[in-house]
Amino acid sequence: MYRIGIMGGTFDPIHYGHLLAAEMARTEFALAKVLFIPAGNPPHKDILKVTPAVIRYEMVQKAIADNNYFAVSDMELERQGPSYTIDTLRFLHKTRESEDLFFIAGTDSLKEVFSWRYAKELFTLTQFIGVVRPGVDTKNFVEMSLQEFPEIEGRIHLLEVPALAISSTAIRQRVAQGKSIRYLLPEAVRMFIKENNLYKDPDN
Repeated sequence: MYRIGIMGGTFDPIHYGHLLAAEMARTEFALAKVLFIPAGNPPHKDILKVTPAVIRYEMVQKAIADNNYFAVSDMELERQGPSYTIDTLRFLHKTRESEDLFFIAGTDSLKEVFSWRYAKELFTLTQFIGVVRPGVDTKNFVEMSLQEFPEIEGRIHLLEVPALAISSTAIRQRVAQGKSIRYLLPEAVRMFIKENNLYKDPDN
């Protein structure tokens, strides 16, 4: 079976932390491809404060254009209502039966996975790759999860990734404050943000 990585997120904007995590997961877990899926309507965020989905999708397109192992999907943009991970994984599992799915997520998100919609079913549809910053101890989280849910054994993998200190929130704040974001994200994305006046503080 082909191993396919799934990189979900708001990507507001996408940055080098996302890209490096996807590339390291691809090589470490022998993934044939990594599919980026921008959330259409993130259920845990104030949608009024999130950049329109079509713009976030275009930024992802620009960011991954030079990597043939990366692709982007608009499936969550096309779907009505909140973008729940369970709906996306059910669809992928049904339409990609010959592929083994690996969902790539930061450990901050992964620690919340058991509060996600139909959490236990998620582990029947995909394995999880939790990306962590160097020096962050997540052993207790995995051990506690296995004690409570022994059926997920072998379904959570950890991957240490440098440069995860970069965050979309910090990038938006820097733009609003008139600070440089060069080298935090691909140049094509930086220019897109500049040309479209994204994240500017109207009072600044």
